[in-house]
Amino acid sequence: MSTVEKYLKPEVIRQIKRLDLRAQFIVKGFLHGLHASPFHGFSVEFSEHRKYTPGDDPKDIDWLIYAKTDKYYVKKYEAETNITGYLAMDISRSMGYTHRQDMTKFDYTICLAAALCYLMISQQDPVGLLVFDEKIRKSLPPKSRRGQLATVLSVLANLKPTGKTDVAASLTQIAAMLRHASLVMIFSDLLAEPEPIVQALHRLRHRGHDVILFHVLDEAEARFPFEGMVELEEPESGERLTLDADNFRHDYLAEIEAFREMYRRECFQAGIDYVPLDTSMQFDKALAGYLAGRKARY
Repeated sequence: MSTVEKYLKPEVIRQIKRLDLRAQFIVKGFLHGLHASPFHGFSVEFSEHRKYTPGDDPKDIDWLIYAKTDKYYVKKYEAETNITGYLAMDISRSMGYTHRQDMTKFDYTICLAAALCYLMISQQDPVGLLVFDEKIRKSLPPKSRRGQLATVLSVLANLKPTGKTDVAASLTQIAAMLRHASLVMIFSDLLAEPEPIVQALHRLRHRGHDVILFHVLDEAEARFPFEGMVELEEPESGERLTLDADNFRHDYLAEIEAFREMYRRECFQAGIDYVPLDTSMQFDKALAGYLAGRKARY
């Protein structure tokens, strides 16, 4: 099985096509509609009519509408453009965790990134890759050619989540290296001190980038299915903790909900899209549901 087939199965591609995400849905509802896009292109697409006002070019009058209404309307155009996207992937050791799912958090994010990469390339939008733990470890320049999907997935498939993480420092590095306003899609479990990460996210937005934060937890991290006395290990430090899961569950779930809610609130205030996910969710359906919600907002 090829790398592309492994992470983006044909049935997933068909699902995306059936939901009509490839053209109008993606360009208008997802990529082109991200906030107030700073991008300007050369091609245009007719979007709606508006009443003719003095100063409009008479050549833009829609005479068919005039024949029906006896009123002058001009065609209103909406600029389209290629939007440059970057997949920013966390490869720290904690991303390699799974309790009982087939996929680790890292495998899950590869699938999600593959879907987004495919969708952007199908619209001829260039996509690049940034891989980080404590700092950026690998990068691929953005390209829109068909082979870019295989190139991106080939790099990701040969990586193993290892080492410690510094999400904030990595995002700060990304903000410094991107010279043009871009779409930055971040995939991480965010298991680090939140305040510096929030500041780094704000820094990305202040530099004019559109940001989507995919917060991916393992199903066990999101739901805490453990029972009785369990020993838990912090994946990056190796620190172990033995506790009574039944007594601890309520407090844990309250903390994880507060953790997610804090990111949801901070991202909303900064104009960042926050997408909480866990590895029990079918990633194509999670993506489709998110895009549908986004379309409804614009």
